[in-house]
Order: sequence, then structure tokens, then C-alpha cells
Amino acid sequence: MLHQRTTDQNMAMISNLYKIGNPDPFFTKVENYIGAISKKMDAKVEIGIIDPKEISRVIDKYYRLKGSITIPPCTEGVTWTINRNVRTISVEQLKLLKEAAVVGYEMNARPLQPLNDREVELFT
Repeated sequence: MLHQRTTDQNMAMISNLYKIGNPDPFFTKVENYIGAISKKMDAKVEIGIIDPKEISRVIDKYYRLKGSITIPPCTEGVTWTINRNVRTISVEQLKLLKEAAVVGYEMNARPLQPLNDREVELFT
């Protein structure tokens, strides 16, 4: 989830890690919206107010670092918060996300970058 402050355009990314397993309840709620933006560059859809607790119920341990967004233009200076607790997503949900990717962005992760003296901190 990318957040951008309107006053100064600073960005923060909150990320969850997933493994295949039970369906993710949050993804279940937004599956129709994902389909609506499928294969459309810069597509947006109004989904209303989302309670952050629905996405990450408990974040008691997380990593934080300065990085960049993972799609062009790969803007740097983004504060990343990565939930240490690995969640599950169903095969069907993963397939829906993969099908939604814009052609040419199926592998939307920026290649691994050198650490360049950046610190990765663990918060508990």
C-alpha cells in the first residue's frame, strides 16, 4: 500500500509478505475492484474507507528502511514498513493479482538494489 502526503509528496509504503494458504480476508473484500482495474495503467477505483486493521490485523514486529517504489520511475526516498508476520493468500487470489498486471509489468518488483549504507531496522 503506497501512501503519499499531499503537502510535500513524501511517500510511505506498507507491505505484507504472503505465502500460499487460506484466502486473505482483505483480498476477498476487494477482489471485484482488482478485476475492475485489471490490465489498465494508472487505473483507479473508489473503494471507500478501509480500516487499516482489516489489512494488517496485528503488526507487532516490522522492518523499516528507506528505499524506492518498485515500478517506474522507481522514486527513491520512500519509507518502507514491512510486516514481519507472513500472511496467507489463496492460489485463486494470487492468480487474480497476476492477471491484473499491466502487460510489461508482470514482474513489477524492481531488481534487488545494493544496500548502499542504508540500515534495515527491526521494530518489536
